[in-house]
Amino acid sequence: MRGELLPATGFVLMWSSGFVGARLGTEETGAATLLMWRFLAAFALLGCWWWVTRRRRIAPRAVAVHAGIGLLAQGVYLLGIVLAVEYGVPVGTAALIAALQPVVVATLSRLLFGERSGPAQWAGLVLGLGGVALVVGGDLAGGTAHPLVYGLPVLAMLGLVAATFAETRTGSRLPQADSLLVQCGVSAVLFTVLATASGGVVPPSSGSFWAAVAWVVLLSTFGGYGFYWMNLRRGSATRVSTLLYLTPPVTMLLGLAMFGEPVTPGGLLGLAVCLLGVLLVLRSPGGMSVRTGRMSTCCSTRSSPHPPRSPRPGPARPRSACSPESCGRHRNTNCPTRSRFSPGSSRRAGSAPAGAPSPTSTRRSRRPLN
Repeated sequence: MRGELLPATGFVLMWSSGFVGARLGTEETGAATLLMWRFLAAFALLGCWWWVTRRRRIAPRAVAVHAGIGLLAQGVYLLGIVLAVEYGVPVGTAALIAALQPVVVATLSRLLFGERSGPAQWAGLVLGLGGVALVVGGDLAGGTAHPLVYGLPVLAMLGLVAATFAETRTGSRLPQADSLLVQCGVSAVLFTVLATASGGVVPPSSGSFWAAVAWVVLLSTFGGYGFYWMNLRRGSATRVSTLLYLTPPVTMLLGLAMFGEPVTPGGLLGLAVCLLGVLLVLRSPGGMSVRTGRMSTCCSTRSSPHPPRSPRPGPARPRSACSPESCGRHRNTNCPTRSRFSPGSSRRAGSAPAGAPSPTSTRRSRRPLN
């Protein structure tokens, strides 16, 4: 549990920083421009690091797999949330819809892959969702969006769910930094096209905008997505997704610390309920342990050949006995049968008895005379 606490805490803090960075950046420019420069900068930094330290070829199949994961986890998720808020969906409503992901992941994991969740896990999932509702309860009303626009946060949530399953089921062994490089590259292309179409390619010249870009690149992209994939490779999809319940309460506390946003008693109660729900899920049997699918692969009898069996301890096998007739012609003078049946057996082993024909003389005597 202690070894899993640091990655889980890092993920919650880094993922929550994305909402703060979005507010910092959108005060200077539009969302499409911020996302474009965010992933262009992230891809440039990762590309330079890869060129200096690794410079090894990435398999085409791995590129295709992680390009699809990047489109789902970064492109669909971020674009759906941003567009929903831009078209009038309240922030709290969008956050509550996105918080349905752990329940959807747990349900689909059971239906599609047979991954069972115990009663304590389901109780934790329901408690966590209720805690999120308490935190964002003040933002659930007052939306001016068309009813169809509320499908955008649903699409964003489903995109992250699909990316989660793709990461867990493809079994890719690509290093995490390389996979993040591919994902950021695909997202950079996507958001550059969208920013060009909306006419928002040119960034603001203010230093606060570039400070917001540095925030979302280092904390939200490298930290948030990096910790998410790290936890996902070490634990089940349901338990890792449950950590998302803690992001709205932590975002609330970050808003209080950085922007002076008030915290309501309902928000504090929601924070406690979310924490209780997450603890129920993580402390259930299995915790954040390695997924069953990976353990079955490691422990399968077909994954590796059986180790060589060591001989069982026991008495030594007796040597094959020689017959008295063949013992005299046997070259092994230490044969126990020879010493038992030959004359002069009381002599020491290795010495031929007196009068016994030697093997050489026996062979010579059998040659036909011309």
